[in-house]
Amino acid sequence: MKIVIPSRYASTRLPGKPLADIAGKPMIVRVWEQAVQAFDCKDSVYVAADDERIIDAVEAVGANAVMTRTDHVSGTDRIAEVAEIQKWADDEIIINVQGDEPLIPPCLIREVGECLARNTRAHMATAACPITEISEVNNSNAVKVVMDKMGRALYFSRSPIPFDRDCKVDLAQENTPYYRHIGIYAYRVKALKNLATLPPASIETLESLEQLRALYNGMTIMVERLKEAPPAGVDTPEDLEGVRRYFI
Repeated sequence: MKIVIPSRYASTRLPGKPLADIAGKPMIVRVWEQAVQAFDCKDSVYVAADDERIIDAVEAVGANAVMTRTDHVSGTDRIAEVAEIQKWADDEIIINVQGDEPLIPPCLIREVGECLARNTRAHMATAACPITEISEVNNSNAVKVVMDKMGRALYFSRSPIPFDRDCKVDLAQENTPYYRHIGIYAYRVKALKNLATLPPASIETLESLEQLRALYNGMTIMVERLKEAPPAGVDTPEDLEGVRRYFI
């Protein structure tokens, strides 16, 4: 099992985000440290970057670094290039850890990888946590996922799904139907390579959700259900300051 952290230097809201200082270490190094703890093996963790400055920062701490093209439109494409470069077998499992999540729990990384390993017929795995506030159900920035009884994703949406026609759902109930998607993925290499060659699906474009490309093309995505949400990633300067306070 491999872990790949795609990292892109450019960022609209936080230029040079991967190298943002967090208590004396670049953000990308903080993410790498969390990923290493997932299986207690730094040799299985790779940083896929598009800039020499990121490569230099992670190599300075002994991390595996892979220089990738600068024209990738998604982290999935970047990881697919790493799989090609490293010549990983089709049945190898790769876990995609976002490069802006310095507080991601190592156990979450491990659980998503093990979820895919258990479900041998699945192409991908991801995670979700219960939604307990109606404001989050209606928040288009909170991506919702609906699953079948086996834990396979049926659909992802920014809209409230499932739709509560009679307004009877109690969000405090243990078996809530509302789950927020957590943006971590595990892929089998064969499925990853296939996904990277497929054109965007119409539903993917409408929702602006890349994972819908996999569902549209008949891929199976298993969803690991978490008890609670993990710490949020860094998207804004305010998020970055919040993470910095955590390390004080």
